[in-house]
Amino acid sequence: MCELFIKADAGQWQSRTHSLRIDGVATSIRIENAFWATLEEIGARDGMSVAQLITRLWHEAMDADHDLGNFTSFLRVCCTRYHALIAAGEISPDPRVPIAAHSAREILAREAARRLEREALHVN
Repeated sequence: MCELFIKADAGQWQSRTHSLRIDGVATSIRIENAFWATLEEIGARDGMSVAQLITRLWHEAMDADHDLGNFTSFLRVCCTRYHALIAAGEISPDPRVPIAAHSAREILAREAARRLEREALHVN
């Protein structure tokens, strides 16, 4: 089983730093190449560069009053969540279909219902 991970391209887990500006403030983000590739794919689906996507994620998270003390962790979770949503059939695996074409409210409602079902099973 581990061979699928151990013998994968080692370049995927090597880190790379990107510098960008968010609201005119220069910042650097260092994450693994696999996450950069996922961020590129997510952004491209909605016609954004990685810098535009990261800026948008930052603004929307701040608007939602999220504590982004570790923004790189937030970005990694966004990438993991993206792949999980594809695996669950919640968003199209076709990279030509924009993320914005999917109803976030409906997806979040289905996730909440599944979470409640799991919690009910664990209580009984």
